[in-house]
Amino acid sequence: MSMEITFPGGLAIEAHFDGLTLRTDQPEAGGGEGSAPSPFDTFLASIGTCSGFFALRFCQQRKLSTDGLKITLDTAKGSGARKLDRITLTIHLPEGFPDKYRDAIVKATDMCAVKKVIQNPPDFETVVV
Repeated sequence: MSMEITFPGGLAIEAHFDGLTLRTDQPEAGGGEGSAPSPFDTFLASIGTCSGFFALRFCQQRKLSTDGLKITLDTAKGSGARKLDRITLTIHLPEGFPDKYRDAIVKATDMCAVKKVIQNPPDFETVVV
């Protein structure tokens, strides 16, 4: 995958890929306009939405109701140089969700590719041209 990162003005930044544009900005308190999520918020949202995809597909493949299905993501901020000590994903199951699938839907959300990359981080390289 290749992305092009551009700077349309102010503190907004855009990532262009596959014909799509993802825009970020900084909050007003950080000098931005607050016109879009911050890059860090987008990072957290990618974890939540990736996990959500696997929860959704789990239910759809078993023809289980998704009415009321949701995931909440909460963070525990760390001290020192670390920004986060913990990310907690809470799966809110639909009413009547079968007990026999409770552990299985957790295992399904653990398939999230974003989470797997964080757990096994890649090497980073920055070059200047």
